[in-house]
Amino acid sequence: MQTILKMNKLIALILLITFVTLEIQAQDTFSIVAVDTITGEVGSAGASCVNLFQTNFSDDSFLGELFPNVGAINSQAYYIPTNQVSARNRMNMGDTPSQIIEWLVENDVQSQPQLRQYGIVAMVNGSPEAAAHTGSSTDNYKNHITGPNYSIQGNILLGQEVLDSMESRFLNESGDLACKLMAALQGANIVGADSRCASNGTSSLFAFVKVAQPTDTFGDPSFKVSVRTQSNAGIEPIDSLQSKFDSEHICSVLNLNETQEFSNFFSVFPNPSSDFLTIQNKTESKFQIYIYDISGNLIVTQYLQKEMTLDISEYTAGAYFLKLVNEQGSLSKKIIIE
Repeated sequence: MQTILKMNKLIALILLITFVTLEIQAQDTFSIVAVDTITGEVGSAGASCVNLFQTNFSDDSFLGELFPNVGAINSQAYYIPTNQVSARNRMNMGDTPSQIIEWLVENDVQSQPQLRQYGIVAMVNGSPEAAAHTGSSTDNYKNHITGPNYSIQGNILLGQEVLDSMESRFLNESGDLACKLMAALQGANIVGADSRCASNGTSSLFAFVKVAQPTDTFGDPSFKVSVRTQSNAGIEPIDSLQSKFDSEHICSVLNLNETQEFSNFFSVFPNPSSDFLTIQNKTESKFQIYIYDISGNLIVTQYLQKEMTLDISEYTAGAYFLKLVNEQGSLSKKIIIE
């Protein structure tokens, strides 16, 4: 009997050590969630000095969950999938980001919310809301920053400068949400941003960016890029991610003021209009046209060479957003349908 009890205790100890080890391996360091209030896109990006080749995670972006046309949640620091599922359920029930944070703190699966870190953002009654939680016992340096439509959080950091740089790059990037998230990660492209990776000569070991359109389904975002690297390989994952990102997505390199410079490149008339809209391209380049309604739903996507006329008579009256994109950058303009 004593032998059996000792074996049971040994098994229990092994299971406990395994569980704790998985928790430690699954910590994340710096991440961001954000929504685009115009297009309705939601996105998540993050990176960490965790060697994912030594874990059971097949998805490099496991810590971020996107809820198309609603919001996004990042769960990190002593990560436990059950807490992530709870956060998902509360989002699906219609809770606001601050309500989800409050619920997670009160109902942590191990009653240890002081170990967790979350960043949550969502559209609430037509306006963005962001909330975050950084547990008091999460590994230093730790903190979070929230803005109107974003939350940036990190732990095991080099210092506050990592989060501040991420925020600055996010806010100053003129491209779309994917470009802004990629820029935020570049803000943390510092050796030892995750302090565990200082000896590796990199910021982290894996990184990801993903964005969901309003019409995407949960778990299947239309844009996702990620990179995982081995320890001691000396490969900066954010640089590798940038290369993959650039091969799949175009960011604006033109920061043009609509009222002063749009007319130098395009003519859009009549605006307002109730039946037909003509778009003239004054350049020699070919552009992709996107038109979004006020809720961020994509309603038109076509190519423009020199001139085209769109039948808009079936669209509901209101404000829309016209975006023209090519390899050199993008331009946008508000149009009114009467």
